[in-house]
Formats: sequence, structure tokens, C-alpha cells
Amino acid sequence: MHFASNGNFNSNGNYLPGAVGFNLADVSSVTQLNSLPDGVRGLVWVGQCNGADTMFLNTVRPYIGNAKLFGFYLMDDPDPTGLQRRRCTADNLKVESDWIHANVPGAKTFILLMTTTSSRKPSFTGTYNPTNSHVDLFGIDPYPCRTELKGCDYNEIDLYIAAAESSEVPRESMVPVYQTFGGGNWVDDGGGQYTLPTVSQLEQILARWDALIPTHVFDYAYSWGSQNADTALGSSPDLQAVFSRRNESSINFTLDRPRILKW
Repeated sequence: MHFASNGNFNSNGNYLPGAVGFNLADVSSVTQLNSLPDGVRGLVWVGQCNGADTMFLNTVRPYIGNAKLFGFYLMDDPDPTGLQRRRCTADNLKVESDWIHANVPGAKTFILLMTTTSSRKPSFTGTYNPTNSHVDLFGIDPYPCRTELKGCDYNEIDLYIAAAESSEVPRESMVPVYQTFGGGNWVDDGGGQYTLPTVSQLEQILARWDALIPTHVFDYAYSWGSQNADTALGSSPDLQAVFSRRNESSINFTLDRPRILKW
């Protein structure tokens, strides 16, 4: 499946990324989920990390039994230390994930990991993994294209994957996150700015991920919508064309491949 976050719906409620083959939508209401076209499922934003409290239950319960539900996006860049963001404990994520697994059969739980060190030497030590959080899937998000690099350092992808593995996140639980934004008011940790990849650079990002994690539950383009006055995928026809070819071919392959029966 293919996911592109933020700004997924226009003022008429139409799902925009579906035009280029994204079949996993960023949704925040039952109305949005129900409006999705056939073949598209929803990843529901939660963003709380307070355990299974009243607010969490009120957020999650309306989606129980909805056939279009894929799962829940529990947290974006959770911080177990509280030094960079509000503290989010692995125990709170575990309580949330356990509740979902017990009460919403088949739903997946997902978080986007934040490195606790620099992007040049990433580390997820002391953060989250399937054992301590019971979360199913973990987004790994190196953004290798930056002004201070005068291009893209694709080796960052290797470094992030290795860092996640060393923190006991297996590759089969990783969700590749592709850089599809640049410019605006974002400042990277090297003192520069993120740059929107060119078509060639995006193709190299995709190729590196494919070589390292050839199969995954879903992949993630960050971002469809602009978040900080940046240019994002939703306003780049050239990059959309890359994903259109890629996403449609992978969906067709999945639909056409023979089923392997296991007895």
C-alpha cells in the first residue's frame, strides 16, 4: 500500500493522492474514511500518547468495524525523553496499541520514529520497538536532500535502517519514508534547508530503499500537502508522475500475482 500524508482532501471532500496511485489515505474523521473510493483504505491520525484514556477511546471507537479502516497512526516523532517534544512513553503506546489489537480486529498501529541524535549519525536507542511498545509498524524517515549537501546523501537511508535494526526494529516492521518536500521554513539539523528532490534524485531515493527493503506493508511519501510554506508532492506534477508509474505498477502486480495457498 502507498501513503502520502497531509492535505489529502480538497474542499469538496475528494481524495487527491488517489489520482497517482496512493491507496492508503491520511484520515481524521469517519466521514473522510467513508468517503474514500473503492480500493482505498484509511490510516487514522491519533497523536495522543496518553494511554487508553477517555479521549483516546472517543477517538478510536467510532472506527470499529469499518471495512475501509487500515489502522491507526498513533504518534509522529514521539520523544521518550521529553527533551525535544512532549514526553511519550513506550508504556503509553503499548497500552494504546494493545487496546486497538484487542478491540479493533485486524487494525495495524503505526508510529514515525524520531532519531535522538543527528541525522548524520542517527540513533533510536532507548526509543521504541515492537517489544516495548507493541506497535506494529515503524516509519523510518531519512530526508537526504539538503542545501548544505548540495544534493542528496543517499547513504543516510542505510544509516537510518541500520540504526533502527540495532534498536530491535526488524526490517519487516519498517515503513520506508520518502522525501517529497523542500524549501519553506524548515531548517535541518545541519544548518541548511531541505530541498525538494528532482525526478532523478527521487528515483535514486526509491531505488536505494527498494534495494534495502524490497517488501514492506506500506510506504510513505512525506508529504502530499505543504506543512511549513514548503513545496510538497501535491504541487509537483513531475514527482507525481514518478509515483503514478511506481504505485500503479505495484498495485497491478499485487492484483495480478497468483495466490499461494498455505495448508
